[in-house]
Amino acid sequence: MRYVVCFRTLVGYGVSVIVLKKLGMDILCQHGLGLETIMPNNEERLEIFKDELKLIEYESIRNFTQEILTIMPDYFFEIPASSTGKYHPKYGLGTGGLVRHTRAAVKIAHELFNLEPFHPLEKSIIISSLILHDGCKNGKKFANHTIHAHPIIMVEFIHEQETPKMLVLDILSVLCGAIASHMGQWNTNDYSSVTLPLPQTGIERFVHLCDYLASRRFIEVIL
Repeated sequence: MRYVVCFRTLVGYGVSVIVLKKLGMDILCQHGLGLETIMPNNEERLEIFKDELKLIEYESIRNFTQEILTIMPDYFFEIPASSTGKYHPKYGLGTGGLVRHTRAAVKIAHELFNLEPFHPLEKSIIISSLILHDGCKNGKKFANHTIHAHPIIMVEFIHEQETPKMLVLDILSVLCGAIASHMGQWNTNDYSSVTLPLPQTGIERFVHLCDYLASRRFIEVIL
């Protein structure tokens, strides 16, 4: 017997897979199932971001983004956007908060495109980089806190895969640059020796702006 969980619904309502496991522990145990059974499979991961992926007009960039989404750490779909709860609005807190923060950043970008004359290729790069920017927020392997160097760790993660071959090198460079610099002026940390790159280009500054706005506690985005 197989149990199928719609993760778009779970994440949208902030239902924890930990809670699900506890509620259904007897059933899970009876059938030899564990927590990994209800972590999102590839199809469910893409379903969560189906609206955002549709905004990527360039097929090669959309396919690249989908491939990375299917191999990102499982915890990305479970953790809150802020490990302390201090730096993000309510929709970014609790289970699935990081996913909601990510989708909010994309929604903000899509709205701001009405004011910024980006080329469709640039828009596709921006949406992709926002979807992926926090993919390794707690490291490649789960740490119980945000890793300061997570932007460049995510870029390293991308380059370790076969997926980058799907993109022209120049496009990949622009996209990874936007991910690496998305923290903006918050590029140093007392607990880390890493200094993150600052946004230099229009795309990098725009990605940082969207991420910043999606993290402001006084802004609530309806997803």
